[in-house]
Amino acid sequence: MMTSSSETQALQAVAHLEATVAEVEQHLAALGSALKLQDAGAAEQAAAELHSALSRAVDRFNQAARTPTGIPPVLRRRLARTSSQVAAQRDAVARASQALDRALDVLIPSAEPVAVYGGATRRSSGGLAQA
Repeated sequence: MMTSSSETQALQAVAHLEATVAEVEQHLAALGSALKLQDAGAAEQAAAELHSALSRAVDRFNQAARTPTGIPPVLRRRLARTSSQVAAQRDAVARASQALDRALDVLIPSAEPVAVYGGATRRSSGGLAQA
């Protein structure tokens, strides 16, 4: 069975998109591992690589969407699943960051005095008190 030039190009485009999604998935897994190991350096590197891979994926999928063949539904679902995994990791990091901030607030209290009974500390406004 012989394939035409346009069919060959379409197959190559799909393979290119699959490689793009696989690259995003690989960097996402690396970031997840670094976060589980609490390796800040590896997490920073994996996050930067994931950001670059996501940027390339957006560009390539936008280009593919403008072609007559478009994006195959299987790849569209795979990219959507990967996107939701990115969002879940982002939320997990935000929750961990908030927990760390709360722990630091307990361990290192604020230097500003806390108002009691909701009142602000009063300052002299002049008048008889200064006389």
